Amino acid sequence: MMQKNKKNINKAFLLVITISMVFLMVLPYLWMITASLKERGHVSDPPYLFPKTFDFSNYTKAWNGAPFGKYYLNTIFVAVVVVVSRILFGSLAAYVFAFIKFKGRDFIYFLYISTMMIPFYAIVIPMYLLVNDFGWLNSYQALIIPRLADAFSIMILRQSFISIPHDYIDAAKMDGASHWHILWKIVVPMSLPSVITSAIFSFLYIWNDFFWPFLVANEPELRVIQIGLQAFTGQYLTEWTYWMAGTVIASLPPVLIFIFGQKYYISGLSRTGLK
Repeated sequence: MMQKNKKNINKAFLLVITISMVFLMVLPYLWMITASLKERGHVSDPPYLFPKTFDFSNYTKAWNGAPFGKYYLNTIFVAVVVVVSRILFGSLAAYVFAFIKFKGRDFIYFLYISTMMIPFYAIVIPMYLLVNDFGWLNSYQALIIPRLADAFSIMILRQSFISIPHDYIDAAKMDGASHWHILWKIVVPMSLPSVITSAIFSFLYIWNDFFWPFLVANEPELRVIQIGLQAFTGQYLTEWTYWMAGTVIASLPPVLIFIFGQKYYISGLSRTGLK
């Protein structure tokens, strides 16, 4: 009886800790939504969980105050191209590292994966100079090409691929299937959770990226959503209510994608840790 009570106390304690952590993580988002619904000039009023008045005009003014539609299209275009490219190139590389044996394969793989330990800010200057030498500044090439492939996607996909029983691969080879057929008809469908996980990570990274687009794309017609939010800040005045409304609008796609892809996300991470 005492042992059962002890387990219940432990469960209650863990539940309280979990709820507290969730509340602390959700609180900034709730404050952002509340601030976006306040009347202009009242954003610095004492905080409250639910707004006393609902001023939805802030969203209209935020959308019309900056060409958010153009920023949305730019960001979606860049994100889709990068995500598709990372899945394509990542799947090809992961298949090679998982199933094709050649001298130095593991060394090359771990050498490439080790690049994840290099901070982005340590290579940003060489990347910028390279983009400038190619004449890509203020173009979609600068926003897309340097980010077409990454080590993290390859690692996730490769770890998922090697968890597939080799009997499937051997049977396909005996039937005369090519590597291309095996990859796209057998390996990728069986690793769909990891593929979706990689896509979610890539999309969130591209959608939320500020620093690189800020460096290489200063033209208004090339701005992405995170740069577009800066339209509400000025030297002497910041339109906080519009900025918060714009931030809510900008955060909707990542939130929705994570909610609907959550089961694949969790399953993909679980499969990644199998081997």
